[in-house]
Amino acid sequence: MTSPAQLTASLGRRRAYWHAGVCLAVLLGALYLGRRHWLALESGAERLAVADQGWLLAAAAAAVGTWAASALAQQGAVVRRLPGARLVAAQFAASAANHLLPAGLGAGAVNLRFLMRCGLPPGRAAGALAAKAGTGAAVRLALIALLAPACPGLLRLPRASPVAVTAVLAVAVLAAVLLATPWWARCRPALAAVLTDIRALHACPARAAALWGGSLAFAALHALVLIAVTRAVGLPLAPLQVALLYLAASSAAALLPTPGGLGSLDAALALALTAAGTPGAAAASAVLGYRLLTVWLPLLPGLLVLGILLRRKAL
Repeated sequence: MTSPAQLTASLGRRRAYWHAGVCLAVLLGALYLGRRHWLALESGAERLAVADQGWLLAAAAAAVGTWAASALAQQGAVVRRLPGARLVAAQFAASAANHLLPAGLGAGAVNLRFLMRCGLPPGRAAGALAAKAGTGAAVRLALIALLAPACPGLLRLPRASPVAVTAVLAVAVLAAVLLATPWWARCRPALAAVLTDIRALHACPARAAALWGGSLAFAALHALVLIAVTRAVGLPLAPLQVALLYLAASSAAALLPTPGGLGSLDAALALALTAAGTPGAAAASAVLGYRLLTVWLPLLPGLLVLGILLRRKAL
Protein backbone atom coordinates (compact mmCIF):
# COMPACT_ATOMS: atom_id res chain seq x y z
CA MET A 1 0.00 0.00 0.00
CA THR A 2 1.32 3.45 -0.96
CA SER A 3 2.27 5.64 1.99
CA PRO A 4 1.43 9.39 2.12
CA ALA A 5 5.13 10.24 1.76
CA GLN A 6 5.44 8.12 -1.39
CA LEU A 7 2.27 9.66 -2.79
CA THR A 8 3.59 13.16 -2.14
CA ALA A 9 6.91 12.30 -3.78
CA SER A 10 5.09 10.85 -6.80
CA LEU A 11 2.98 14.00 -7.16
CA GLY A 12 6.10 16.14 -6.88
CA ARG A 13 7.81 14.17 -9.66
CA ARG A 14 4.76 14.46 -11.88
CA ARG A 15 4.64 18.22 -11.28
CA ALA A 16 8.34 18.51 -12.11
CA TYR A 17 7.85 16.53 -15.33
CA TRP A 18 4.90 18.74 -16.25
CA HIS A 19 6.91 21.92 -15.63
CA ALA A 20 9.82 20.55 -17.64
CA GLY A 21 7.47 19.63 -20.49
CA VAL A 22 5.93 23.10 -20.57
CA CYS A 23 9.37 24.76 -20.55
CA LEU A 24 10.49 22.48 -23.39
CA ALA A 25 7.40 23.34 -25.41
CA VAL A 26 8.04 27.07 -24.93
CA LEU A 27 11.68 26.69 -25.96
CA LEU A 28 10.74 24.67 -29.06
CA GLY A 29 8.16 27.29 -30.00
CA ALA A 30 10.73 30.03 -29.58
CA LEU A 31 13.24 28.12 -31.72
CA TYR A 32 10.63 27.63 -34.45
CA LEU A 33 9.75 31.34 -34.51
CA GLY A 34 13.42 32.28 -34.42
CA ARG A 35 14.23 30.05 -37.38
CA ARG A 36 11.26 31.34 -39.36
CA HIS A 37 12.27 34.99 -38.85
CA TRP A 38 16.01 34.41 -38.63
CA LEU A 39 17.11 37.14 -41.07
CA ALA A 40 15.18 39.87 -39.27
CA LEU A 41 16.37 38.59 -35.90
CA GLU A 42 19.97 38.41 -37.06
CA SER A 43 20.01 41.98 -38.34
CA GLY A 44 18.18 43.16 -35.23
CA ALA A 45 20.60 41.32 -32.93
CA GLU A 46 23.59 42.84 -34.74
CA ARG A 47 22.17 46.31 -34.27
CA LEU A 48 21.37 45.58 -30.64
CA ALA A 49 24.91 44.33 -30.01
CA VAL A 50 26.37 47.74 -30.86
CA ALA A 51 23.60 49.71 -29.13
CA ASP A 52 24.18 52.36 -26.47
CA GLN A 53 24.92 50.46 -23.26
CA GLY A 54 23.75 53.31 -21.03
CA TRP A 55 20.25 53.26 -22.52
CA LEU A 56 20.16 49.47 -22.27
CA LEU A 57 21.02 49.67 -18.57
CA ALA A 58 18.22 52.20 -18.12
CA ALA A 59 15.86 49.81 -19.89
CA ALA A 60 16.97 46.97 -17.62
CA ALA A 61 16.36 49.10 -14.52
CA ALA A 62 12.87 49.96 -15.76
CA ALA A 63 12.19 46.25 -16.39
CA VAL A 64 13.16 45.43 -12.79
CA GLY A 65 10.86 48.20 -11.60
CA THR A 66 7.85 46.57 -13.28
CA TRP A 67 7.84 43.79 -10.67
CA ALA A 68 7.78 46.29 -7.81
CA ALA A 69 4.97 48.18 -9.54
CA SER A 70 3.02 44.94 -9.99
CA ALA A 71 3.51 44.16 -6.29
CA LEU A 72 2.26 47.63 -5.35
CA ALA A 73 -0.85 47.21 -7.48
CA GLN A 74 -1.52 43.76 -6.02
CA GLN A 75 -1.21 45.13 -2.48
CA GLY A 76 -3.62 47.90 -3.42
CA ALA A 77 -6.17 45.31 -4.53
CA VAL A 78 -6.23 43.72 -1.05
CA VAL A 79 -7.36 45.42 2.15
CA ARG A 80 -5.17 43.31 4.47
CA ARG A 81 -1.44 43.80 4.67
CA LEU A 82 0.61 41.35 2.56
CA PRO A 83 4.22 40.27 3.30
CA GLY A 84 6.30 42.62 1.16
CA ALA A 85 9.28 40.43 0.22
CA ARG A 86 7.10 37.42 -0.62
CA LEU A 87 4.76 39.69 -2.59
CA VAL A 88 7.56 40.99 -4.84
CA ALA A 89 8.95 37.46 -5.24
CA ALA A 90 5.49 36.21 -6.20
CA GLN A 91 5.20 38.91 -8.88
CA PHE A 92 8.61 37.94 -10.27
CA ALA A 93 7.56 34.28 -10.35
CA ALA A 94 4.17 35.21 -11.82
CA SER A 95 5.82 37.09 -14.67
CA ALA A 96 7.73 33.92 -15.58
CA ALA A 97 4.67 31.68 -15.25
CA ASN A 98 2.73 34.12 -17.40
CA HIS A 99 4.94 33.21 -20.36
CA LEU A 100 4.05 29.52 -20.10
CA LEU A 101 0.24 29.74 -20.18
CA PRO A 102 -2.05 31.81 -22.43
CA ALA A 103 -3.99 34.97 -21.63
CA GLY A 104 -2.36 35.67 -18.27
CA LEU A 105 -3.46 32.37 -16.74
CA GLY A 106 0.01 31.66 -15.37
CA ALA A 107 0.30 34.96 -13.49
CA GLY A 108 -3.29 34.65 -12.31
CA ALA A 109 -2.72 31.15 -10.94
CA VAL A 110 0.46 32.18 -9.09
CA ASN A 111 -1.13 35.28 -7.56
CA LEU A 112 -4.29 33.38 -6.64
CA ARG A 113 -2.27 30.73 -4.77
CA PHE A 114 -0.20 33.45 -3.10
CA LEU A 115 -3.24 35.39 -1.88
CA MET A 116 -4.87 32.21 -0.60
CA ARG A 117 -1.64 31.30 1.25
CA CYS A 118 -1.87 34.75 2.85
CA GLY A 119 -5.26 33.83 4.27
CA LEU A 120 -7.71 35.24 1.73
CA PRO A 121 -10.73 33.10 0.83
CA PRO A 122 -10.79 31.94 -2.81
CA GLY A 123 -13.61 34.33 -3.72
CA ARG A 124 -11.87 37.38 -2.30
CA ALA A 125 -8.54 36.36 -3.84
CA ALA A 126 -10.19 36.06 -7.26
CA GLY A 127 -11.89 39.41 -6.68
CA ALA A 128 -8.52 41.03 -5.92
CA LEU A 129 -7.12 39.69 -9.20
CA ALA A 130 -10.17 40.98 -11.08
CA ALA A 131 -9.78 44.42 -9.48
CA LYS A 132 -6.10 44.56 -10.42
CA ALA A 133 -6.75 43.43 -14.00
CA GLY A 134 -9.64 45.86 -14.47
CA THR A 135 -7.64 48.76 -13.07
CA GLY A 136 -4.70 47.93 -15.34
CA ALA A 137 -6.94 47.89 -18.42
CA ALA A 138 -8.57 51.19 -17.41
CA VAL A 139 -5.16 52.80 -16.89
CA ARG A 140 -3.94 51.70 -20.33
CA LEU A 141 -7.05 53.04 -22.06
CA ALA A 142 -6.76 56.32 -20.15
CA LEU A 143 -3.10 56.69 -21.14
CA ILE A 144 -3.94 56.00 -24.79
CA ALA A 145 -6.69 58.63 -24.69
CA LEU A 146 -4.27 61.08 -23.05
CA LEU A 147 -1.35 60.51 -25.43
CA ALA A 148 -3.26 60.18 -28.70
CA PRO A 149 -3.98 63.96 -29.07
CA ALA A 150 -0.28 64.67 -28.39
CA CYS A 151 0.70 62.39 -31.31
CA PRO A 152 -1.83 63.22 -34.05
CA GLY A 153 -1.98 60.79 -36.94
CA LEU A 154 0.14 58.15 -35.23
CA LEU A 155 -2.74 55.76 -34.54
CA ARG A 156 -5.17 54.94 -37.29
CA LEU A 157 -8.34 52.95 -36.73
CA PRO A 158 -8.54 49.97 -39.09
CA ARG A 159 -11.37 49.86 -41.60
CA ALA A 160 -14.28 47.83 -40.36
CA SER A 161 -14.58 44.79 -42.61
CA PRO A 162 -17.84 42.85 -42.93
CA VAL A 163 -16.22 39.93 -41.11
CA ALA A 164 -15.24 42.13 -38.16
CA VAL A 165 -18.70 43.69 -37.96
CA THR A 166 -20.29 40.23 -38.07
CA ALA A 167 -17.98 39.00 -35.31
CA VAL A 168 -18.86 41.98 -33.08
CA LEU A 169 -22.57 41.44 -33.65
CA ALA A 170 -22.21 37.73 -32.88
CA VAL A 171 -20.44 38.52 -29.59
CA ALA A 172 -23.16 41.01 -28.68
CA VAL A 173 -25.89 38.47 -29.41
CA LEU A 174 -24.05 35.81 -27.40
CA ALA A 175 -23.71 38.18 -24.46
CA ALA A 176 -27.44 38.98 -24.61
CA VAL A 177 -28.28 35.27 -24.67
CA LEU A 178 -26.01 34.57 -21.69
CA LEU A 179 -27.65 37.35 -19.69
CA ALA A 180 -31.00 35.65 -20.17
CA THR A 181 -29.80 32.23 -19.00
CA PRO A 182 -29.56 30.83 -15.43
CA TRP A 183 -25.77 31.04 -15.79
CA TRP A 184 -25.92 34.81 -15.30
CA ALA A 185 -28.02 34.38 -12.15
CA ARG A 186 -25.28 32.21 -10.66
CA CYS A 187 -22.59 34.75 -11.61
CA ARG A 188 -24.34 37.77 -10.14
CA PRO A 189 -23.44 37.01 -6.50
CA ALA A 190 -19.76 36.68 -7.43
CA LEU A 191 -19.87 39.95 -9.37
CA ALA A 192 -21.62 41.64 -6.46
CA ALA A 193 -18.90 40.41 -4.10
CA VAL A 194 -16.18 41.80 -6.40
CA LEU A 195 -17.91 45.19 -6.56
CA THR A 196 -18.25 45.19 -2.76
CA ASP A 197 -14.50 44.52 -2.41
CA ILE A 198 -13.70 47.31 -4.89
CA ARG A 199 -15.82 49.76 -2.91
CA ALA A 200 -14.07 48.69 0.29
CA LEU A 201 -10.68 49.26 -1.33
CA HIS A 202 -11.59 52.76 -2.47
CA ALA A 203 -12.87 53.56 1.02
CA CYS A 204 -9.21 53.23 2.08
CA PRO A 205 -7.21 56.03 0.35
CA ALA A 206 -3.87 54.25 0.83
CA ARG A 207 -5.09 51.08 -0.88
CA ALA A 208 -6.75 52.98 -3.73
CA ALA A 209 -3.56 54.99 -4.30
CA ALA A 210 -1.49 51.79 -4.33
CA LEU A 211 -3.87 50.08 -6.77
CA TRP A 212 -4.06 52.92 -9.26
CA GLY A 213 -0.50 54.14 -8.74
CA GLY A 214 0.96 50.66 -9.12
CA SER A 215 -1.08 50.02 -12.26
CA LEU A 216 0.03 53.35 -13.73
CA ALA A 217 3.67 52.70 -12.83
CA PHE A 218 3.50 49.19 -14.33
CA ALA A 219 2.28 50.45 -17.72
CA ALA A 220 4.63 53.45 -17.68
CA LEU A 221 7.70 51.37 -16.81
CA HIS A 222 7.01 48.89 -19.61
CA ALA A 223 6.69 51.81 -22.01
CA LEU A 224 9.93 53.22 -20.58
CA VAL A 225 11.71 49.92 -21.30
CA LEU A 226 10.76 50.18 -24.97
CA ILE A 227 11.61 53.90 -25.07
CA ALA A 228 15.08 53.25 -23.66
CA VAL A 229 15.67 50.39 -26.11
CA THR A 230 14.62 52.56 -29.06
CA ARG A 231 17.04 55.22 -27.86
CA ALA A 232 19.78 52.61 -27.54
CA VAL A 233 19.39 51.47 -31.15
CA GLY A 234 18.85 54.98 -32.51
CA LEU A 235 15.22 54.87 -33.64
CA PRO A 236 13.98 58.29 -34.83
CA LEU A 237 10.82 58.32 -32.73
CA ALA A 238 9.87 60.67 -29.90
CA PRO A 239 9.39 59.09 -26.45
CA LEU A 240 5.67 59.95 -26.38
CA GLN A 241 5.21 58.28 -29.75
CA VAL A 242 6.96 55.11 -28.59
CA ALA A 243 4.88 55.06 -25.40
CA LEU A 244 1.63 55.42 -27.37
CA LEU A 245 2.67 52.70 -29.83
CA TYR A 246 3.52 50.35 -26.95
CA LEU A 247 0.22 50.96 -25.17
CA ALA A 248 -1.77 50.42 -28.35
CA ALA A 249 0.18 47.30 -29.37
CA SER A 250 0.06 45.71 -25.92
CA SER A 251 -3.68 46.41 -25.63
CA ALA A 252 -4.29 44.78 -29.01
CA ALA A 253 -2.05 41.80 -28.16
CA ALA A 254 -3.99 41.25 -24.91
CA LEU A 255 -6.97 40.18 -27.05
CA LEU A 256 -5.01 37.20 -28.39
CA PRO A 257 -4.62 34.29 -25.91
CA THR A 258 -0.93 33.57 -26.38
CA PRO A 259 1.48 32.87 -23.48
CA GLY A 260 2.65 36.24 -22.23
CA GLY A 261 1.83 37.80 -25.58
CA LEU A 262 4.59 35.76 -27.24
CA GLY A 263 4.18 36.21 -30.95
CA SER A 264 1.13 38.47 -30.74
CA LEU A 265 2.88 41.29 -28.85
CA ASP A 266 6.05 40.94 -30.93
CA ALA A 267 4.07 41.21 -34.16
CA ALA A 268 1.93 44.07 -32.85
CA LEU A 269 4.96 46.05 -31.68
CA ALA A 270 6.88 45.45 -34.91
CA LEU A 271 3.84 46.42 -36.98
CA ALA A 272 3.23 49.55 -34.93
CA LEU A 273 6.87 50.67 -35.17
CA THR A 274 7.13 50.04 -38.90
CA ALA A 275 3.78 51.75 -39.54
CA ALA A 276 5.21 54.80 -37.75
CA GLY A 277 8.06 54.91 -40.27
CA THR A 278 10.72 52.80 -38.57
CA PRO A 279 12.84 50.57 -40.86
CA GLY A 280 12.17 46.84 -40.47
CA ALA A 281 15.62 45.96 -39.10
CA ALA A 282 15.50 48.78 -36.54
CA ALA A 283 11.99 47.77 -35.44
CA ALA A 284 13.15 44.16 -35.06
CA SER A 285 16.09 45.23 -32.91
CA ALA A 286 13.83 47.33 -30.66
CA VAL A 287 11.31 44.52 -30.21
CA LEU A 288 14.10 42.00 -29.61
CA GLY A 289 15.71 44.20 -26.97
CA TYR A 290 12.39 44.80 -25.22
CA ARG A 291 11.55 41.09 -25.14
CA LEU A 292 15.03 40.11 -23.98
CA LEU A 293 14.79 42.42 -20.97
CA THR A 294 11.17 41.69 -20.06
CA VAL A 295 10.83 37.99 -20.98
CA TRP A 296 13.82 35.90 -21.93
CA LEU A 297 16.51 37.06 -19.50
CA PRO A 298 14.22 36.96 -16.41
CA LEU A 299 12.47 33.72 -17.48
CA LEU A 300 14.85 31.14 -15.96
CA PRO A 301 15.44 33.09 -12.70
CA GLY A 302 11.68 33.60 -12.44
CA LEU A 303 11.03 29.89 -12.80
CA LEU A 304 13.65 29.18 -10.15
CA VAL A 305 11.95 31.62 -7.77
CA LEU A 306 8.63 29.96 -8.57
CA GLY A 307 10.09 26.57 -7.67
CA ILE A 308 11.51 27.92 -4.40
CA LEU A 309 8.18 29.49 -3.43
CA LEU A 310 6.37 26.23 -4.18
CA ARG A 311 8.91 24.19 -2.21
CA ARG A 312 8.58 26.52 0.79
CA LYS A 313 4.77 26.41 0.46
CA ALA A 314 4.64 30.18 -0.02
CA LEU A 315 2.36 29.48 -3.00
